[in-house]
Amino acid sequence: MKIIEGGVTAAKGFMASGVEAGIKYENRKDMALVFTEKPAAAAGTFTTNAVKAAPVLWDQQIISKGAPVHAVVLNSGIANACTGAQGKEYNAGMAEAVAEACSVKTEEVLTASTGVIGMQLRMEPIRKGAVLLKEALSDKREAAKAAAEAIMTTDTAPKECAAVFEAQGREVHVGGMSKGSGMIHPNMATMLSVITTDARIGGGLLQETLRDVVGDTFNMISVDRDTSTNDTCLVLANGMSGVPEIKKGTKEYDDFKEALFAVARELAKQMAGDGEGCTKLLEVTVKHAAAVEEAKILSRSVISSNLVKAAVFGCDANWGRILCALGYSGASFDPERVDLYYRSEYGEIQVVKDGMDAAYSEEEATKILSSEKVAVTVDMKQGEAEATAWGCDLTYDYVKINGDYRS
Repeated sequence: MKIIEGGVTAAKGFMASGVEAGIKYENRKDMALVFTEKPAAAAGTFTTNAVKAAPVLWDQQIISKGAPVHAVVLNSGIANACTGAQGKEYNAGMAEAVAEACSVKTEEVLTASTGVIGMQLRMEPIRKGAVLLKEALSDKREAAKAAAEAIMTTDTAPKECAAVFEAQGREVHVGGMSKGSGMIHPNMATMLSVITTDARIGGGLLQETLRDVVGDTFNMISVDRDTSTNDTCLVLANGMSGVPEIKKGTKEYDDFKEALFAVARELAKQMAGDGEGCTKLLEVTVKHAAAVEEAKILSRSVISSNLVKAAVFGCDANWGRILCALGYSGASFDPERVDLYYRSEYGEIQVVKDGMDAAYSEEEATKILSSEKVAVTVDMKQGEAEATAWGCDLTYDYVKINGDYRS
């Protein structure tokens, strides 16, 4: 398996497009389409928030039936959440408009929305956008990027990744895009993601695999401790690689899961590193924990701490905040055995040994923390379990962005 340049069109048979429909803003791409002429098995994971947007409810219903799909249509600017029966009607209308333009059935179109909660979509730009999306469909690299750009809200850059592996003498591709910058927290952290693959795999196994992968990728990031109403991750598999159906327990399955994991992890890291107003990607690895679940709880607690995030922004090696976050995580451990290290391109330094100050150089620690990518390693000395979580620093600009988000 190797990472390659690409996005949702990396997989054979998939096309994409991104256009300006005028949903909320002017002169900005705001509708995207991912399409396969050959029907695809579909899987999805969604927000755990009790308040779910209309497209989330629509997708959950379609995927629960296990029927194949042809398309995913996405819009930015308006989340279509907390919009009642009318919002559900408009969401169905968006699926219907794309289905008509692409000559498929309405129930073969998945939907996703992101943006301001509480505003109603307008069908005029949606219908116009559906036609424009169909006309712009392409399997070229530029089309994938246009789709990734169209789903951005406060994101500063499109987020894409692709991978390829060989199975029975043929190449199998996995490609994806995502958006997410704010309202990101480890419960299907607002994120949207569409991943495509030309592997042939049953919908049930695809769903099982996606759940496993999400647990170690999208559910291991946090920007601001807010779980969105719209979080959606969809995977479509159209089988056009020509490789026979992938079955669990085979090398082909292991390779597929590795590729899916690699794409999801990279997209998750890109989202964490593009948190609203952030200047740094923060990676926290907890190793030698008693159990994997405890390692996950501990690492997520650290990257979710506002005090830790603020210290990283200020290049302050205030390790007490990290031990504090570990302590209130709910996981059981001996604080007098913990070691803690900071690492970046500027080197590595141990700041805690056996739960106490390691007599380190503040100047060296500050230099290490000044990098755009900062890693923290916490050694619990309890067992063999390990987990990694990703977040970002907390800056003045986060408040500025969210203080006038609706304007």
